[in-house]
Formats: sequence, structure tokens, C-alpha cells
Amino acid sequence: MTPAVRVERLGKAYRIGGPPERYRSLRDAVAQAARAPFERIGSVLRGRSSVVSDRTFLALDDVSFEVQPGEVVGIIGRNGAGKSTLLKILSRITEPTSGYADLFGRVGSLLEVGTGFHPELTGRENIFLNGAILGMPRREIARKFDEIVAFSEIEPFIDTMVKHYSSGMYMRLAFAVAAHLEPEILLIDEVLAVGDLAFQKKCLGKMEDVSRLGRTVLFVSHNMSAVTRLCSRAVLLDQGKVAAAGPTPAVVAEYVFKGHGTRAERQWPDTSRAPAADGIRLLAVRAHDAAGVVQESFDIRQPIAITVEYDVARPGLRFTPCFDVINDAGVVLFLSQERPDWQEIVRAEGRHAATCWLPGNFLAEGTFSVDVAFWGVTTPPRGVIEENGAISIAVHDPLEGGSVRGRSTNAYPGVLRPMLKWEEASA
Repeated sequence: MTPAVRVERLGKAYRIGGPPERYRSLRDAVAQAARAPFERIGSVLRGRSSVVSDRTFLALDDVSFEVQPGEVVGIIGRNGAGKSTLLKILSRITEPTSGYADLFGRVGSLLEVGTGFHPELTGRENIFLNGAILGMPRREIARKFDEIVAFSEIEPFIDTMVKHYSSGMYMRLAFAVAAHLEPEILLIDEVLAVGDLAFQKKCLGKMEDVSRLGRTVLFVSHNMSAVTRLCSRAVLLDQGKVAAAGPTPAVVAEYVFKGHGTRAERQWPDTSRAPAADGIRLLAVRAHDAAGVVQESFDIRQPIAITVEYDVARPGLRFTPCFDVINDAGVVLFLSQERPDWQEIVRAEGRHAATCWLPGNFLAEGTFSVDVAFWGVTTPPRGVIEENGAISIAVHDPLEGGSVRGRSTNAYPGVLRPMLKWEEASA
């Protein structure tokens, strides 16, 4: 199958301190060719180079991937990773320094505010202009016009020049045009960065509709929940290179855990370096599924097991293993409860494993760190070992039903997302 997008060894270098890149006309090229010999002579006479700076910055470096027709692919990464530069090259706004990008189909793009509209034209005129650029006949644009205006919710200002629009109005119209003029490939950069929550919900819903119609979408966003819900695959860029590519949950977890410094499993092979006190030594902590497979990211509907392995150096010790779960805002969600009989259990010498299960539909979407501790049986309880940030896990909520969200694309508040039991009876 011919891909919708093929990116092969793509590179983009910018000169640091050099003149800004701009479009060149034929007249510019002829004039530059005529000036070049004299500029070189003048440079020699002055004893310095005419180049402002020979330092370059690689915004993209050897980037390669393919997107199949009908796929929705997320492009993620930290600020400065090269995401927007990639979309500008795919949109033919800027040229690559090396490699190439082929797009097979009519392309619509929604990049940063200010791209794609003529400020001196009205909203109405820009709709027809954008449709013409996409190669659509006027009657087809006219057929979509009312739908575009209704979606953008700026009907009173549709005959106002867009230079008088606020950033929110501009983005509403820009997204409505990009999504409704039926491009075969849609490139979207941070559509959720501008606009209120209600309009963000509309945008996400429209993107789902576009993907279900079989169009190809490349979606750049820092909103990992939106990327996880909308995209089947993701590409992670890091310092201009492809750091990971594959199923969205795994790639999102790779991105998130780069900032946490811990993953879903942690072991201390060198037991002499493991946390230890009072005859107890922590050996390993892991998060896994029912089959015992360690996972970085869990479906919100899936139970999560937290297993703590430890060694008891001498018999007769009594203590309680426990952990707490902290979200990415630093809020402690809960402390694991202890078994009622644990204070009475006398541990045998040797290796032990304690597993606690978090039910499905309990944690909300997001990234969580897990602190592990052992508490001695004293009054009051005394901490024996405390290992903060022992592991980290991510939870994602797909749009497949079976969770509190259902198929809603709205932002969901709360630090927990339990599926509670409802009963209803006639009054």
C-alpha cells in the first residue's frame, strides 16, 4: 500500500545568528547571482567573511517514518524537539536541508495562529481562498460554507477582516476551515492551545469524525490525554531525532517517563546498594498486569498490581509493607491499607514478595509515581525503609467504552476516576 506520508532521512538546519529564511523570487535569485562575485571580493578586502555565523542548529536530524492512509498519528516531544518544524516542512512552508517528504493527497494544515489566512481579507473571503488553494471548486466550498461558519461560532464577524480577530476567533475559523474542506491529509499543530474548553471538545470530536471518515491526520500536541484518545500510533521527537515510534500508549509512556527518571520496574541487583534497615532489604518494585507482565502504561479499565520484593535477614521481624500513589501535580492520592493481620505476622528469614491490586476504573488518566515504605510494628508505627519515587506508571483512557468517560472527549476533572455503582427506582 502506498503511504499517505513518507518522510525519509529528513533534516533541517538553521544558521544561528544568520539572516531569517524567506521566500526568494526569480528576481532575487538573478540579483544574488550578479552580486555574488563582488561580495566575495569585498569580503577579502575587508579581511572577514560575509557569513554572519557559521554555527548551525539541527532542528531535525535524520527523521524517517511513514503514515498509512486513514491513520491518525500523534507527533509528541518537548518544546524545541522539532515538531512544528516537521509540520512546516510537510506543509511546504519551509524547505528541508536534507532528505525529503512525500505526501500523497490533498493537504490541509492548521499550524500556529497567523498561518494560512490573509489579514486584509474577511473571514468569508479567506474560507474561499483556502478552499481554492486546496484545489476545490467554488461550488463545493459554497456547499460547506454554512457548516464552517456554524462550527466556528463567529457568524457576526464573518465579513470582518481577520486582522481584527482575536486569537481565539482566528483559531476557531482556522480549525473549522481545515477540518471541513475535506483534505485527504490534515496536519494539526496544537489545536487545543487556544480556545475555551467547550470549543476544545468540539475540535476533538471533529477530529474523531475526520479520522473515522478515513482521512490521514498528523496531530502535534502536548496534551497526552488527547493524543492517547485520538491517535493509534505516535512518533516521539527528541532534539530533532526520532526517539520512539509505535503504538501510542507505549510512546506516550516513553515521553512521560523521560521526565520522571523512573519506570514501571526498579531492581537493585547489587543488594549492597539496596535500601535496607533493621534486617529488611528492599530488592525490587514493579507494576504489572494479571499475567505478571510489567507495563509502563495501563488501560484505565485494567487492574494494576504493585509488587514489592524484599529480603528478611533474621527471623522474628514484624512490619508492614505499604506504598502511596502521587499524581504529576504532587498530590498524594492514597496510602495503601495494611492487612488487618499483618501486625501479627512474624516474617520468616529469606526472600518475600507482597502484591497489592489497584482495581480498574479507579485511577484517573495521567502519570503517577509510587513511594514504597516498610513500617515497623510499634506504637506509634515507625518507618523502617522509605523509598520515594520507586517507580512510575501511566494510565490512559481509550474511547472504547467501559470506563467512566465512555466515548466523551470532554476534559474530565478529578484526581481519581472510580466507576461507582448507581441504583435507580421509581419514587
